[in-house]
Amino acid sequence: MQPEQIENLKDIAACKVVAGTHKGKSGTITDINTSKTGHITITVVQANGDRFKTLGRSVVVEN
Repeated sequence: MQPEQIENLKDIAACKVVAGTHKGKSGTITDINTSKTGHITITVVQANGDRFKTLGRSVVVEN
């Protein structure tokens, strides 16, 4: 993940998942964590209220 993409990961930012199991879904970032191994994980809440966790490198923040 590029450094500028990490800076864009903020709570309540709109995002779209571009890779992984949830590819094509979009929603709002609500929880950002860094694992012991250094990977960034986020929780995404969709418009219908469904939540899922994904890696930060799998999403693109929408402006």
